[in-house]
Amino acid sequence: MTEKLWVFDTTLRDGEQVPGCQLDTREKIIVAQALEALGVDVLEAGFPVSSPGDFKSVQEISKAVSNPTICALSRAVEKDIEVAADSLRFAKKGRIHTGIGVSGYHIQHKLRSTPEAVLERAVKAVTFAKNLVDEVEFYAEDAGRADKDYLAKIIEAVIKAGAKVVNIPDTTGYCLPVQYGALIRFLKENVSNIDQAIIATHCHNDLGLATANTLSGVENGARQVEVTMNGIGERAGNTSLEEVVMAIKCHSEIPVHTDIVTKKIYETSRIISKLMNMPIQPNKAIVGKNAFAHSSGIHQDGVLKFRENYEIIDPKDVGVEESSIVLTARSGRAALKHHLNLLGFPVEGEKLNEIYERFLELADTKRDIGRKELLSLIGEQMDHSLLVEIQDISYQGAEGKEANAEVTLEMGDKVLTGSSKGNGPVDAVIKSIKQLIEHKVILDEFLIQAMTKGSDDVCKVHMRIMHEGKPYYGFASETDIVLASARAFVDALNKLPIKATN
Repeated sequence: MTEKLWVFDTTLRDGEQVPGCQLDTREKIIVAQALEALGVDVLEAGFPVSSPGDFKSVQEISKAVSNPTICALSRAVEKDIEVAADSLRFAKKGRIHTGIGVSGYHIQHKLRSTPEAVLERAVKAVTFAKNLVDEVEFYAEDAGRADKDYLAKIIEAVIKAGAKVVNIPDTTGYCLPVQYGALIRFLKENVSNIDQAIIATHCHNDLGLATANTLSGVENGARQVEVTMNGIGERAGNTSLEEVVMAIKCHSEIPVHTDIVTKKIYETSRIISKLMNMPIQPNKAIVGKNAFAHSSGIHQDGVLKFRENYEIIDPKDVGVEESSIVLTARSGRAALKHHLNLLGFPVEGEKLNEIYERFLELADTKRDIGRKELLSLIGEQMDHSLLVEIQDISYQGAEGKEANAEVTLEMGDKVLTGSSKGNGPVDAVIKSIKQLIEHKVILDEFLIQAMTKGSDDVCKVHMRIMHEGKPYYGFASETDIVLASARAFVDALNKLPIKATN
């Protein structure tokens, strides 16, 4: 039987420290409720003494969620601890997370103190916090670069003072996995009262090792992992929740389990990415748009024959409907045949070979192959009533404010006009288009990239829409962001797999 691994999510504290990712209280509650549904055990809601807004957010999150323990950060300062305790007064289960720097760098150059004085402050902070809340966690900041004997001494002292969780952060992302794992093992073997507390990992990704370090810590005895969704956080980020959880799920030899509802990972990832305006890199493990996409012919053939040839995770396990077989110049006959079958045109043998040769010529010149292109390759004509074309767009308003938009679309011999309000002109235009189409689609990803410099920038918009659980991509480039967004949305719509007419 495996042991419980506690998942401590700090998306709303460490993650929100990323420049440009700040959320208001309403948005933080949305994130907190999503994380509660995901199944996190501890939710670090903020640093209450840092601002009135953070204090209010911790307080309101405490009211809005019931299952996770709500945690508030503080320094080893009485005022911080008092404010943290006050912010938690509505929490069903509250925890104060207090601590201090313990490395030589922090003691000498940040705190300008001595090891003895730092140890005394640590014990006083935990003792004080313990009188205000039931649960106290102590963080030994920069433990990854600390003297291990001194670290063991301070950890033993704070456990004696009442800390139920001791957090061993690799604050600067300095450690190698073997070093971090050995540090956790050293504490397990050299702190006499370590059995009275849970050891927590808290790793940063400065060297790209946060997940590896966290897993090494777990293998050596840590039973709480401190993580963020999408790995967001200070500098290069924190340990990614989804990476740790799925690594443990894939490797039964790691003797722990979590209570994370993995099928909600993708949904939660997208909520946080959207609210924090923090795009997810396409090749991000587990939640990137390419995590289950295959464009190489060898890989496509293997996946189509047996998914586990090239996928160690079933996409459905993280909330992705299915793998994507993307048609590019690297695609093989198996992928082309697969897409033609989806359109209702099974092709075999020499006929497939002939179409494939023409497909390669087209794929060398075109970024994305949709149903229109595939049908032309096999000599079929598309019912043009299924094609969506933009005839006219007008809008009023600015981003972040209510806007009005009117869109005229041409669909075959029909010309339709729709209008809508939205949160900014892009939202209003997309809603106007949705009014006019029959398909039920969800805008799943939306990325804008500048292609040139200056006030007349050309921007490229990448969109992914979901239709019946499957992804479709649209691209467009314009100097007008609103027009580019509309064209990218329509480009994706025109790739939905609707059969041609004979």
